[in-house]
Amino acid sequence: MSILTFVKNKIRQRINPPLHSPDYEAASRFLGSAYGGWPLLETTQRGAILFSFGLGEDITFDLAAIDKFGVSVFGFDPTPKSAGWIKRQQLPKAFNFHQVGIADFDGSAEFFPPENDKHVSFSATPSNSTSVPIKAEVLRLSTLIERIGVGTPDVLKMDIEGFEYAVIADVLSKSDIRPKQLLVEFHHGMYGIEIYRTIEAVDQIKKAGYRLFFVSSVGREYGFVFGP
Repeated sequence: MSILTFVKNKIRQRINPPLHSPDYEAASRFLGSAYGGWPLLETTQRGAILFSFGLGEDITFDLAAIDKFGVSVFGFDPTPKSAGWIKRQQLPKAFNFHQVGIADFDGSAEFFPPENDKHVSFSATPSNSTSVPIKAEVLRLSTLIERIGVGTPDVLKMDIEGFEYAVIADVLSKSDIRPKQLLVEFHHGMYGIEIYRTIEAVDQIKKAGYRLFFVSSVGREYGFVFGP
């Protein structure tokens, strides 16, 4: 992490402190870059299935999860810029890429490009009034599980730029789909998303039997574990 990024994060923490704090202690290991990294529980078993939604141009977490824990990664990103970048990489056999997104329905969805052309993350809402969206295929998690045929993922990671709220509600509506680890980046304060939506989503996740073991220093990345 650069000094500039560190300072920016500290200022952001002062102005907008995290909405939540972990309420459960669990040994975890942070994997990947400062920008694209996530924690994985030390109890993650070799051969676990990781569904990773929203890859952008940073798969350091996914590759580290393969290297350190021997997981099988199924990576998903429907946007052409990310898909093009992924296809140019030398990937291990344990990394399986699918150019499709996740939503609370099966079909196609609009994805709006970032305001800065140098950025890669497309979002659920426009960054400005002139944004022209693309359309891309999206599927429900239940549909993807059935299509891929590997069962419910042990780890579900989502960095999906505003789509997470509807997806969480849809996933939790299926009582037979409970990934052991749920990693989510929330986007309150961005794209016109209000804070209460994250508060409600976290409440829903906890009521479904998850415990919060990780909140990043900037208060957006959350790690949940299912069960007692």
